[in-house]
Amino acid sequence: MKMSKLGKLLSVMMVVALFVLAGCGNNKADNTAANGNTAAAGESEAIAKIKERGKLVVGVKFDTKLFGLKDPGTGNVEGFDIDISKAIAKHILGDENAIELKEVTSKTRIPMLNNGEIDMVVATMTITEERKKEVDFSDVYFQAGQSLLVKKGSPITGIQDVTKDTVVLGSKGATSIKNIKEKVEGITVLEFDNYQDAFSALKAGKGEALTTDDAILYGMAAQDPGYEVVGEPFTDEPYGIAMQKGNADVVKAVNDTLAELKANGEYDAIYKKWIGKDLAK
Repeated sequence: MKMSKLGKLLSVMMVVALFVLAGCGNNKADNTAANGNTAAAGESEAIAKIKERGKLVVGVKFDTKLFGLKDPGTGNVEGFDIDISKAIAKHILGDENAIELKEVTSKTRIPMLNNGEIDMVVATMTITEERKKEVDFSDVYFQAGQSLLVKKGSPITGIQDVTKDTVVLGSKGATSIKNIKEKVEGITVLEFDNYQDAFSALKAGKGEALTTDDAILYGMAAQDPGYEVVGEPFTDEPYGIAMQKGNADVVKAVNDTLAELKANGEYDAIYKKWIGKDLAK
C-alpha cells in the first residue's frame, strides 16, 4: 500500500516537472523569437548566421575612389559599392546601418571570403569562369571595361600604342594583369598591392600607363587632373558580388536587392551620384 502511494506521488511529481520544463522551453523560444535571433522556416544557415549576428560583414575596397574610398580624416568609407552594400543590409536585416565594412584588395578578397571573415565581396570584382570555381556570383551589378590611365600629353592614346617595351602598372590579383599580357605579348607589368600604390608609382615615373577597369581609372583621374583615361575600353568587365559557394539563399537575397533597386529607380540614383552621369539604357 505504501509503495502504491509512493508510486502515485512520483508520477505526479514527474508530470509537474514535465510541465515546468515545457513552460521554460516555450519561454526561451518566445524570448529568442522576440529578440529576432531565430531563423525563419526555410532559411539557410548562412542567412540565419547574419541575422543572429545582427550585422552584415562586407569586404570592400578602401583605396578606390568612386567605389570604395576611406576618408583618413573621418574614417568613413564611401562609394558606389558601399551604397550597394548598405542596400543589401537593409534588405536582409531591415537596417542599412547594420553593416561592418572590412578592407579587401584584389589579392585578399577571395581568401577572406572563403575563410569566413566576410559574408560577401562588393569590391569591383569581375565575374570570370575561373573565379566561379571558387565563389558564387550575383547578377551583374556594374558594367565596366578595361582601359588605360596615362599622364596628359603621353604618346599612348589607347591600347594600340602599347608595345612590349611599355612598362604598365597594375594591382595584384586583378584580371587586368592577365588581360594586358594577353593583349601585348612580352609586356612588362609591375604589380602593386593596391590601386593607390600603383597610381603613386605612375606619378613617380615607374611606368608609362596604369591599367584596370575604366570606372576605377576615372576615379584616379578625378584625384589628379594631370592624368587622363585614354582610348576605348578593350575588354568587357561585368562586376559581380561574390559569396561562398553553395550559399544559394544569400545569392538570392543579393539578386532580389539588385532587382528592387533597379525597379524603384534607386540604382539609377546611386549610379549618377558616383559615376556622375545617367546610366545608359
